[in-house]
Amino acid sequence: MNLFALNVTLAVVWAALWADFSLFQLFVGFLVGFGGLWLAQPLFNKPSSYFLRAYRVIRLIIYFLYELILSSFRVAWDVVTPTHLSTPAIIRMPLDAKSDLEILLVTNLISLTPGTLSLDVTPDRSCLIVHAMFADDPDALVAELKGGMERMVLEVFE
Repeated sequence: MNLFALNVTLAVVWAALWADFSLFQLFVGFLVGFGGLWLAQPLFNKPSSYFLRAYRVIRLIIYFLYELILSSFRVAWDVVTPTHLSTPAIIRMPLDAKSDLEILLVTNLISLTPGTLSLDVTPDRSCLIVHAMFADDPDALVAELKGGMERMVLEVFE
């Protein structure tokens, strides 16, 4: 049994012990199970990447929420002020992501961030076409998207 399935099972057992199958109890059970599995790590025959992947997923979520809040304020400020600070552009971002899931996650996270919208992926899947509301320097924007969102998504799937 892989560790994620075991962790989910421990969360269900935790909720059953408390006789409360609420989302909160399942979440607490998942955290308690994660901690127990982390402590029991030396007992497993082979090292697992489960804990490193969980760390990377949490880091991706926190990074995305940070970017979401920051870009929301930037877009709101541009809407509220009388002068327009935006310099919209359509840019091509070369993709290092190769699998369908990686490309899907990168494009959706970019589209969910206010001020950017994934328009298309080239047929050879080597570039992503992005509309950016604040593209003062397109090369810097591509470097920011590749060094932030795409890099973190790729680290999750290593």
